[in-house]
Amino acid sequence: MLTVRNLTVRHGVLAALDGLDFTLEEGQWLMVAGPNGAGKSTLVHAIAQTVPYEGTVLYRGKNIRAMRPGAVAREIGILAQNYAVGYAFTVEEVVTLGRYAHQRGMLARVDDRGEQMVRAALDMTGMTALRNQSVLTLSGGELQRTFLAQVFAQDPNLILLDEPTNHLDLPYQKRTFELIRQWLQKPGRAAVTVVHDLSQAQAFGTRAMLLHGGKRIGIGKNQDVL
Repeated sequence: MLTVRNLTVRHGVLAALDGLDFTLEEGQWLMVAGPNGAGKSTLVHAIAQTVPYEGTVLYRGKNIRAMRPGAVAREIGILAQNYAVGYAFTVEEVVTLGRYAHQRGMLARVDDRGEQMVRAALDMTGMTALRNQSVLTLSGGELQRTFLAQVFAQDPNLILLDEPTNHLDLPYQKRTFELIRQWLQKPGRAAVTVVHDLSQAQAFGTRAMLLHGGKRIGIGKNQDVL
């Protein structure tokens, strides 16, 4: 499903990622772990095409660089560590933006299936009661759950999550990983998640990759690598 070959990201003379190779198959949940500065977040952003890189990233055999942005957005969702919002959209409006790539034309309304996906995403993440509240009034954890709901509403087949529970209380941390596991039950899906907590990686992932200094130092079945 996802093939990464010789992936290198440079910041000046320093290599944040240095010749990284790995593959991800349908149904797999790859946990990426390592110390600060290992290149974990850089990996997510390179796959998402938000940082320049050398090497090749293939999605279902296609070079992502050659895919249209709309096609990438329909297939790949990303949840970052932090979101800075400066607009008074409601929670529901932000989640609905996840359906943008599925609309025909910039001014097209969300169809019935899109509305169902938005409602389901709000319900899954526990944000239904806050759907009419401005995102400017949310706590860090509520904002993170709002953007997780946006990813679920987007309905991609590959999700990239950069420490998705970074701002969440313990009950919602577990709930978030359980939701992702549930999301992965549909055929044709896979996930890559950056984690600091190895217990979460052990409990929920199917595969693990350890990074250090931008290099891969371990990859394989979760229980073996961790």
